[in-house]
Amino acid sequence: MNTRRQRMIDSAIVHIFGIFCGDLKANSKLSGVIVALKKLSILFWQCLLLTASMVTYILPVLGKETANVTDKQPLLPQTAVNQVELSHEILNLSDMQSAFTSAAYLLKTPRNQNYVPKLSQAVTPVVLVTDVKVNTTNKGIEVILVTPNSVKLSVSVKTEGNSYVADIKNARLQLVSGESFRSRKPAVGIASVIVAPVDGNTLRLTVTGETAVPVVELFDSQTEGLVFGVTPTAITGQQPTPSQKIPPTESQQPQIELEVTAPPETGYNVPDASIGTRTNTPTRDVPQVINVIPQQVIKDQHNQYIGDALKNAGVSQGGFPSSLQDRFLIRGFDSSNNILTDGLRNYFGGSEQAINISNVEQIQVLRGPASVLYGQAGLGGIINVITKQPLKEPYYAASFSVGSFNSIQPSFDIGGPVTSDQKVLYRLNGSYLSSDSFVDFYHQQRYQIAGALSWDINKDTKLTLNSSYEDFNQNLDWRGLPAVGTVLPNPNGKLPPSRFLGEPGIEDPQDTTSTRLSYKLEHRFSENWSVENAFQAILTRVNDNPDLLPSRLEPDNRTLDRDTIAFRGPFVSNSYDLYTQVTGRFKTGSLEHQLIIGSEYAWINIHDAYSLPSTPAIDIFNPVYGKPLGSSIGDFQGGNKLDDLGVYAQDAIELFSNLKLVLGARYDWAGNTSFSQIPTLTSTSFSSEAFSPRVGLVYQPIKPISLYASYSRSFVPQTGLSANNNPFQPQRGTQYEVGVKAELLDDKLSANFALYDLTLTNRLTADPNNLRFSIPIGEERSRGVELFVTGEILPGLNVIASYGYTDPRVTKDNSTPVGNLINLAPQNQASLWTTYIIPRGNLKGIGAGLGLFYVGDRQGDLANSFKLPSYVRTDAALFYRRGQLDTALNFQNLFDITYFDTALTRTTVFYGNPFTVTFTLGWHF
Repeated sequence: MNTRRQRMIDSAIVHIFGIFCGDLKANSKLSGVIVALKKLSILFWQCLLLTASMVTYILPVLGKETANVTDKQPLLPQTAVNQVELSHEILNLSDMQSAFTSAAYLLKTPRNQNYVPKLSQAVTPVVLVTDVKVNTTNKGIEVILVTPNSVKLSVSVKTEGNSYVADIKNARLQLVSGESFRSRKPAVGIASVIVAPVDGNTLRLTVTGETAVPVVELFDSQTEGLVFGVTPTAITGQQPTPSQKIPPTESQQPQIELEVTAPPETGYNVPDASIGTRTNTPTRDVPQVINVIPQQVIKDQHNQYIGDALKNAGVSQGGFPSSLQDRFLIRGFDSSNNILTDGLRNYFGGSEQAINISNVEQIQVLRGPASVLYGQAGLGGIINVITKQPLKEPYYAASFSVGSFNSIQPSFDIGGPVTSDQKVLYRLNGSYLSSDSFVDFYHQQRYQIAGALSWDINKDTKLTLNSSYEDFNQNLDWRGLPAVGTVLPNPNGKLPPSRFLGEPGIEDPQDTTSTRLSYKLEHRFSENWSVENAFQAILTRVNDNPDLLPSRLEPDNRTLDRDTIAFRGPFVSNSYDLYTQVTGRFKTGSLEHQLIIGSEYAWINIHDAYSLPSTPAIDIFNPVYGKPLGSSIGDFQGGNKLDDLGVYAQDAIELFSNLKLVLGARYDWAGNTSFSQIPTLTSTSFSSEAFSPRVGLVYQPIKPISLYASYSRSFVPQTGLSANNNPFQPQRGTQYEVGVKAELLDDKLSANFALYDLTLTNRLTADPNNLRFSIPIGEERSRGVELFVTGEILPGLNVIASYGYTDPRVTKDNSTPVGNLINLAPQNQASLWTTYIIPRGNLKGIGAGLGLFYVGDRQGDLANSFKLPSYVRTDAALFYRRGQLDTALNFQNLFDITYFDTALTRTTVFYGNPFTVTFTLGWHF
């Protein structure tokens, strides 16, 4: 072996990350990041050339799937003394032969003729679990890893504290919902049962006793799979056996694919997510930052809107508060239309009302461009809302919350099997919210009911149906307050947060109804190949009274001019998304591939009609309500049809067990047809095309650590015509990113550190030759650093924390000064939420939570004419959870600070919520 070349390979990879650390240290404003990223691009091109060479070499064998091992193939015998383990260890680069001498080398037999391949590398495939069952027995419980047939596996056993840990080699989890299996207190003396991946080729079972490590026996079940009999030590009086290895019999040979069957998770760290690859994948194997906010965090904080939960992931609020609309900024760029539900795109079309969180199981955030998988999407990132899915075990829960501003919220959540064979499962949940606000005259009512039904048609085919209906009734608080008198001084005084500048009798109410219907059909052709087809329809209708919007504050700094939009019928927005995707695993020589190929078609229809009556001004310091509206200047109506057809492919290539390459590409055809009648009918059509690539590299020097680098692009179509009557090219986004991911404390705690450089081009700006038109030459860029920590530090002590530094600026424009900061994007943002619940003893179930949320200064508009000051908000909670009882007392803005949440314009600034308290009483069984 050429050890010098090995050291050079290791040093080169480490040096890439050292460049970034050095540049960051030398310049706190990250000016050196772009230099380092240029150096990183050299590595990308080398990887592309290497891949091209490999593809050329293996073209004759592409499509030939590696043969699976059957029970007729010879397997080495196992004994308690001399056992051949089926392992798939992550190797260091220094353990490899010179890998980059030629691309063809990767497909050749090792030169060392005395080398004996491990059995897993030679004949044994990675196998998949189809179900996990936890059944009660007369001794305790049994944990069954259900498998359709038998393939020989090896089990390595050890004890850690009160936990029995079994590592099952050569096994893989593929979770439908993106979560590991967890069963909390399944029997007396057993605290928890967890089944989770260690890496892509090892499955770990952890059984934790309440007072001591339980006694576990391994059994053979030819009809079900691998069975672990668990007896609590307190019942048997036995002492646990020290770390040992249990040789399974040949019938203990499962095929492994995991499906969540337990009630909702209780942990903070979620190791897998589907948003990064459109397949359930460990987040450590994805070359971009992925944040997962689990249901337990949402519950502990008593979040009512997804914007409240997203603060834990360093996501900034957009132009409206989270209680009004779902508008967000990620890495400094607007991500308002980048919201998915169960992997399907939501087109709101201007009706971005806040999504009800009562049907949300978890929220996933992919930071950076996502167009390679999801089509047109903003540069900053994309958000995937995972809804509650059917359960195999009966589950019943109800809660009632009461709090500040006359807030009440009852809810229920039930699920379980419909048929005795558990082939048909259901989930049903609903909630009602009624609340006033610190703003005068504001009141909201929300109703939601959501259901899901799944049917295992046979062992290879599954159909899942989802639906929800929501009615959101509120009187509008869209206008906020002027900057002069809130964040800026006003000679007439300071405006109170409660001031309402609309017309209570004229605007009440706005009623929005939204119906969501979807299905997902999954079919597995073999152990390695499957297809998925899914469809979603979101039908939104807004029945609206006139909206009074602020337009200009007069020179006296107290008279506010207002405009009115009087709707002459409902605003209608109907969006649809349909996609089909094939997923396959195969080998070409020594390379393992996970390939996805798919197509997606999404479209939306929008229609509205309105008039523009004249509107009386209002004195912001002495408002007089009830003045009538004047005559209208005319009646208008309009509509749009937007559609997007995309085809995409992605290949995750395992070059070595610790080196993975991700290649992806997508091509989209987008169109927009709009019509308006002002007063005559006119119609215009626009179309655009875009190619979106992604290249990523993940290197794992040791199992818990992943170093990664990636390049990706995004696109968003633009409407309108230039002065030359030409349609505009789409906005294009480009991102370079490097980072480190770590799984610590036996995978209970995860940490992410990332550096990134994003550039947005083709932004519309004023045409200097004709100010009535625009030209697509504007440019913005954002550079930054991010750090995230999530998981369990000690038994009962959970944490989710984030820090982000962002430098988002205008770099090219004809109307906005170059160098201006992008509005609403804080340069510094941090969050910390931690909870501790006493796990045992007389005080078991008593706990508390504490949260600190820091948001730095933000510019209120792109002209940087005013600034929203920084703030630190403190939240807290007290818990008591024992048996089926679940109570909580949540405090938001504990010290009642005055802060500003967001702003839309210079006349529309929103105060943040004052001190609020909420008490929740829950029961589940």
